[in-house]
Amino acid sequence: MRLLIINNLSSGYGEGAIYDFVRNFVSDGDEICIRSSDGTTDLGSFLHDATEFDAVVASGGDGTVATVSYLLAGSGIPILPFPAGTANLLTLNLASPSEPHALAKMVREGQTLDFDLGEIEVEGHKFGFGIMAGAGYDAIIMREASAAKRLWGPLAYFGAAVANPMPQKSHFTIELDGQTIESDGLGILMVNFSKIQFDISVTHKNSPRDGFLNVVVLKGENAFQLIPAALAGILDRGGDHPDRASLEIYEGKEVRVTADPPMEVQYDGEPTLLNTPFSARILPGVARFFVSEEGMEAFGD
Repeated sequence: MRLLIINNLSSGYGEGAIYDFVRNFVSDGDEICIRSSDGTTDLGSFLHDATEFDAVVASGGDGTVATVSYLLAGSGIPILPFPAGTANLLTLNLASPSEPHALAKMVREGQTLDFDLGEIEVEGHKFGFGIMAGAGYDAIIMREASAAKRLWGPLAYFGAAVANPMPQKSHFTIELDGQTIESDGLGILMVNFSKIQFDISVTHKNSPRDGFLNVVVLKGENAFQLIPAALAGILDRGGDHPDRASLEIYEGKEVRVTADPPMEVQYDGEPTLLNTPFSARILPGVARFFVSEEGMEAFGD
């Protein structure tokens, strides 16, 4: 096999697990090409000849995987999201292993599924996202957690949330597939994969292959009023679906959001430092990911 590895040197804890993956994967006749960036070199410049490889390994956090997946959208090239970030939510959602040897075996087995991606456009810039994008409280958490992620890992997000108990509230005008919705909240999310840190499911279903985005308004006057929704997400196992009273959930394919006052925007944990309004849409089945047996059982037809 010929593998192209896109390696984000600035992701996660810098422990170099991708090299353990290479040692576990490589055998006679294989060719491995590693292209690395610390954020200076644009990842897109690494993918000009991606069609000449059997698969691409995106080594980094969820933002790295989102960027690579978006740039290769619709190409049919299999992608391995390699969990070298801090949260690694896509690996969690896909029910993939995290150990390098297990991931190497999974690529050898060659089992793949096609998944949806989201696309968000804000202030003339377009970004692809695999898990979720949004504006408001979640964007504040992502920005505030950035500096501490390497030291504290997923706990950096919890710390950022606790440090911002009274986030700004805005009035949203949501244009969803031709329908206009007015709502107030602390933030708004465009959800593709639904699981976030600590295995909390934002929505009742994890449906990243249905051709729709879930649009979720975070209701409440302060962050503490979101706690019942978080607890419901933790308890939501086996299809019981406890009520998420502080969340307002819609479904659609194309959405435009205006917030008054404006809110900061993020995608897959990456702060953009840009503000609403934004538009978003679903890109059905454009990302081909390697999956485990558990992932195939969860998402296979």
